[in-house]
Order: sequence, then structure tokens, then C-alpha cells
Amino acid sequence: MKRIFPIITILIFLSLLGLIFFQFLWIKSAREAKDKQVEENIKQAMNSAAETLSQDNNSIVPFGKKNDIIFPGEKLQYFKPSVMQRYSKEDISNIIRTAFNKNNLKNYPFEFAILENSITGKQLLSDNFYNLSLDTNKNINHVYPLQPPGGSSYENLVAEELLCVIVPNQTSIIWKEMFWFIVGAILFTLIITTAFFITIRTLLKQKKLSEIKSDFINNMTHEFKTPLATISLAVDALKNDKVRGNEEKTGYFTNIIKEENKRMNKQVETILQAALLDKQEVQLNLKKLPAHDMIKSALNNITLQVEEKQGALEVHLNAEKDMILADEVHFTNLINNLLDNAVKYSKENLAIKLTTENAGNQLRIRIEDNGIGMNKETLNRIFEKFYRAHTGNIHNVKGFGLGLSYVKTMVEAHHGNIKADSVLGKGSTFTITIPLAAV
Repeated sequence: MKRIFPIITILIFLSLLGLIFFQFLWIKSAREAKDKQVEENIKQAMNSAAETLSQDNNSIVPFGKKNDIIFPGEKLQYFKPSVMQRYSKEDISNIIRTAFNKNNLKNYPFEFAILENSITGKQLLSDNFYNLSLDTNKNINHVYPLQPPGGSSYENLVAEELLCVIVPNQTSIIWKEMFWFIVGAILFTLIITTAFFITIRTLLKQKKLSEIKSDFINNMTHEFKTPLATISLAVDALKNDKVRGNEEKTGYFTNIIKEENKRMNKQVETILQAALLDKQEVQLNLKKLPAHDMIKSALNNITLQVEEKQGALEVHLNAEKDMILADEVHFTNLINNLLDNAVKYSKENLAIKLTTENAGNQLRIRIEDNGIGMNKETLNRIFEKFYRAHTGNIHNVKGFGLGLSYVKTMVEAHHGNIKADSVLGKGSTFTITIPLAAV
């Protein structure tokens, strides 16, 4: 698992990078193809509009030469009115719009100009053509020559005219048309990225569960091995003839077997209780009870352990109101677990301080110790089931890592909350807040 996990992570990460890279190339390629398509459509639309504007409408006008009087037999020359003379701005706009619509450019606005390619340089501009032509960064100018009208029956004296069309913000319009394609690509990329993230997270979680499982098995082995070994030794001692004939020694070893058996039963009960909590099959018998009485009961159970370590237990029951809705057994157990942890993880000169106070309509219980404390990683995970701080291969602290998980579950079952604060090497503080019972 230790070798496979980094390989899987690297492969997934590389796959994700590759996916994002090729999605980028796809969008870029699609954009370029769209640009070419729009350019081709504009070219076809302008070609169509130019043909319409250049059509012969039989408006031929005679134009005499200056030497007609001198050469009366010379033929008259004819000219056709220019596009600017034959069409108004509105007519030209309608012709271009019709050509745009036929070439899938309905959503594309435009401004136009008819420019005469001659010395006079006559021009016909739409309202915003000049302003748009100044900004060449945003607007693309499309120029198409208008074929001057002419024919075999007369000479053409009309100067060539150019049709100029500007599509404002052409690039922005193309992006808007591609909006849903881009959104779809990004959305599915995000979905796949999320799936990869969840996969990595699941793998990490499974890795942690595997470590927790190994720790739990090791802890359980130690917890059961010690009483079993003690019971085995006591049984062997009882088989000894000297012990069998001595009622005092027989009673002593019998009590050892009984106590170790209780200890094993307690450990089994703890595991079964955790299983019931997982299935949410624990039913609380909630009653109005004074919290101080239950706290005192828990303190009685821990006093001997504190005395054995020659520690100090400081108690300040300052809360004026301590009536809460609680299950007497479970509430006493959760306080007892916190006090028991304070003793387990203590150093020399053990000092435990328990304080109660009122905070609005709630009872606040604070348990402080001067033990080994916890780092940030441990502090973030102490309420996880089976989790225990790593202490190397030394089994110096007994337990399955179920105590604080049980405490948190029970506090929440009493509609309260619990908070842990700790400084490594200086100690820990657990603060429980439980709502007071209604009067």
C-alpha cells in the first residue's frame, strides 16, 4: 500500500494535467475553426451584397464629350450612376443585412461604408462606421471591391467603388456563441477533477483506516494479553500444593482472576458499546438531574488513581444552576472518561482542574490537565473512532481509542458540544457545554 499509493496519486495527477491540456487545445482549435467559419460567412455575405449593389438597373445616362460640336458624328458616351447615387444608406443596410442573414450571421451587427477609389474620394458612411474604424484592436474591417457597371454597348466612366463592412466586437461575439461549448468542457473537466480528488481522498481515508485498524488490533492484543497472562499465572499458582492448602493465598489469587476477568469484560463492553453507537441503537434515559452530583460520582472513581500518582485534583463547582436533562450512566461515564484520560496522559506532578460555570442558559464544564498535550494533527483527530496518538512501538498508554469518540457522541446526544484545546508538552483542556433543563 505504501508503494502503490504514491504511484496511483502520480498517475491520476498526470492524467488530470493531460486532460486539462487537451481540453485547452480543443477549445483553442474550436475557436480557430469558428473564426475561419465566420470569416468565410462574412466573405460570402459581402460577395452577395456586392453583386446586388452592382446589378444593372437600366439607369444609363448619356454624357457628351467636349468636342461633340467639332465632331458631331462622334458617338455619345454613357455612364451609370454610382452605388452611392443609386442607393440610400437604408437600402444598402437592408441589402447587407439580408446577405448576413442568409449566411448564418443573424446575430452579427455591422457598420458599412461605400468608398470611391478616385481622386475625389467620395464616400457614404453609416452612422457609427468612422468611430468603429478607429479601434482596429476590437473591430475587423472587411473590404470588398464593387465591380463598376459596364457593358459592351458603352464605355464605363464610373470610378471603382469599395464596400467596407465592420463587424463590431467580432471576437467577443464568437466567444459568446461558443459559451455553452466552453462551459460544458470546463464543467466536465471540473467533474472529472472532483472525481479524481474524491478518489485520492478516499485512498487517503482507506490508508488511515488501515493504520487505525492495525493500531486497534495491536492495542486489543495488549489489552487482552496482559489479563490473560495474569489469569494464567494465577491458575498455575492455585495448582500449587502450598497455595491450595492456604486459604489466604487461594483467596488472593482467586480475587486476581476475578478482577482481571472484570477488566476483560469491561474492554469487551467498550467495543460492543462503540458498535451500538455506530448503529445508533443506544437509547438514552433522559431525566432532570443535577450535573454536580454526577460529576462528584465521577470524581470519586478517579480519586484513587490521582492519589496513586501523588497528583492534585482541584474542583470548583461554581455553576449556580446545574439541572440538566441527562442520562445518569452515560453522562457520568463521559466525565469519567475525560478525567481518566487526564490521568493516563499525565506527567510528573499531575494536576487536574475541574470547573463548572453558567453561560446563559447553558452549563459549561471545563477539565484541564498539565499532561503531555497534543500537536495540531492529533488535536484535529482525537474524536475519531479508534484514533490514538502515535507513541512509537511502546504500549505505554492503555485503551482502544474509543473513549473520546464515545464522549463526543454522548455530549451531542445530550444536545451539547465539546471543544478541545491543547499545547504540546503543557497540557490539554476539554470544555463541554450542555443546555440547562427548562424550569
